[in-house]
Amino acid sequence: MKLKLIFIGLLLFATTAKAQQKIIQLYPGAAPGSENWNWTEGESENKAYNVKLVYNVVHPSMEVFLPDPTIATGTAVVICPGGGFEVLSINSEGNEVAKWLNQHGIAAFVLKYRLTQSLTDDPMKELATNMAKKDFEQKISKIIPLCIADARQAITYVREHAAEYGLSPSRIGIMGFSAGGTLAAASAYKYTPANRPDFVAPIYPYFPAVLQSAIPADAPPMFLTAATDDDLNLAPHSVDLYSKWLASKHSAELHLYAQGSHGFGMRKQNIPTDTWIERFHDWLGLRGFLKPIDPKAKSPQEKQEQAEINRKKYDEQLHKDWANIKRYAADNDKVIALEPNPKSVVYMGDSITDFWINNDPSFFAGKSYYNRGISGQTTTQMLVRFRDDVINLKPGVVVILAGINDIAENNGPIKLEDVFGNIQSMALLARAAGIKVVLSSVLPAFNFPWRPGMEPAEKVVRLNTMIKDFADKNHLVYLDYFSAMVDERKGLPKTLSGDGVHPNLAGYKVMEPLVEKAITEALKRK
Repeated sequence: MKLKLIFIGLLLFATTAKAQQKIIQLYPGAAPGSENWNWTEGESENKAYNVKLVYNVVHPSMEVFLPDPTIATGTAVVICPGGGFEVLSINSEGNEVAKWLNQHGIAAFVLKYRLTQSLTDDPMKELATNMAKKDFEQKISKIIPLCIADARQAITYVREHAAEYGLSPSRIGIMGFSAGGTLAAASAYKYTPANRPDFVAPIYPYFPAVLQSAIPADAPPMFLTAATDDDLNLAPHSVDLYSKWLASKHSAELHLYAQGSHGFGMRKQNIPTDTWIERFHDWLGLRGFLKPIDPKAKSPQEKQEQAEINRKKYDEQLHKDWANIKRYAADNDKVIALEPNPKSVVYMGDSITDFWINNDPSFFAGKSYYNRGISGQTTTQMLVRFRDDVINLKPGVVVILAGINDIAENNGPIKLEDVFGNIQSMALLARAAGIKVVLSSVLPAFNFPWRPGMEPAEKVVRLNTMIKDFADKNHLVYLDYFSAMVDERKGLPKTLSGDGVHPNLAGYKVMEPLVEKAITEALKRK
C-alpha cells in the first residue's frame, strides 16, 4: 500500500470543543529543523464531516487539561491527534479524549505537532488533492522526524514540570491516533531518560517496519487498538507491534474490533469501538496508573465502587424504612423521658445538619441541642419523620434546614413549589404543637458532585425566596445562611466547603453564630 494512503489518519466526526486551561509552547523560539517556516496556524470547520481541523502548525504547543484535584491520580497522558501529518483532528482525537481522561482523574496534554504546509483554507480538500500527487510520500516522510521530535519534547516537558501539575514523573504516558499513533509508537524507541514514556498507546497507528528499530530492554508497556475493517488497512500494524512486544518479553495488550473503520476516535457509532477508551482505562488500572500518588487518597474507581456500595445500602434502606424513622428512635426515647425543656432545640435537616456534629462537636456539647439530620434526605422524607424526630420531643425551637437534595432530585424530579410545600407543612405542624420555628435558607450550591449538570444555583435562590416570604408573612424567624456564604457564582466558596455543597469546619463556624442568633430571636417571639 502506498504511503499516501497510510498517512491520511483523518479523525473525522468530532464535536465542537472550547479551549481549556493554558497553552504550552514546546520551544522557546523557532522549532529546531523548521526555523524558516513562516506560515500561520489555522483552524477549519468541515460541516460535511462534522470535524474541526487544525492545520499549518509551525510552533508546536500543548493544551493542558487537568482533572479535579479531588480525583487526580497523578498520571498524565500526552495526546497526539491524527490527520495525515497535514491536519489534526483536534476534537475526536484530542480534546474529547482529554476531557474523558480528566473525568477519571488523569491529566492530559493535547499536542499540536508540526504539519506540512496547507496553501488553502480548506485543508481537508487540499489533503485529498495532495494524496493524488506523486510526491506525497516524499513530502510526508520529510516531516515525520520533526513530529516525533515534538512528541519527545512534549514528554520531556511534562516530566520536568510534573510537580507543578501534581503529577508523578514516573507516570507520564503518550497516546496517538493514526498519524499521531506513529508518534506514540516511535516514542517507545530510542528514548532518553528524560523523554522515555512510562506507557504508550498507539491507536490504529501507521508504524511499518521501516520506522522501527531494536526494542529497548526497558521498553514501556503498550496498549493497542484498531478495527479489522480499517479503511487504510492499518490493523496489521497494530498486530505486528503487539507480536514484537510479546516476542521481546514486554507487556502489551491489543484490542482488535471487527468493525469501526479507521478514525473512530471518540465518535459514537453504537458498536463496540465506542468503548475502546474504557478498555484503555481498565488497562491503566491493571498497570497501577490509576492509584493516586497520595497513598491516603482513593482512586476514582475506588470512589465509584464505594459509591455503588453506598447506593445499594441506600436502596435497601429505602425499602425497609423509607424515611429512616428508626435512625434516631433510641435517642428519641431518651429525650422523651426527660422533662420538657422550653429552650431545647432540634436541628432538622439532611447531610448538612447530619455532618455538623462530627465537624464541630464542641458546638453541640453541653447544650440541649438535638441533631436530627439524615444524609441524602429530601423534604418529603423529613416530613414523614417530623412527628417522631421533632414534635414528640417537645423542643422549644426547631431549626429546619432542607431542600438541597430535592433540587438534586435525589428521589426523582419534584417541583420547587412542592419542596416549599413540604417545608411549609413542617413549619405549620411545629407551630400547631407550640414549637417555635426557625426556617433556614438553603445553602448556595453551584454544582452537585454526585449529580453533575443539575445547575442548582438559581433554583436555590428561588426556593429561598419562597421560604423567606412565608416566614415573613407568618411571623417566623428566617435564618439567612445564603447571603453570608455565597460566592460570585452563587455557589459555596472553596474556603467554606470541600465539595461545593457541604460546609467544612470554616463553613460551620460561619453558620453557628447565625443560628444561635436566630434561636434567641425565635424564643423571644410569642
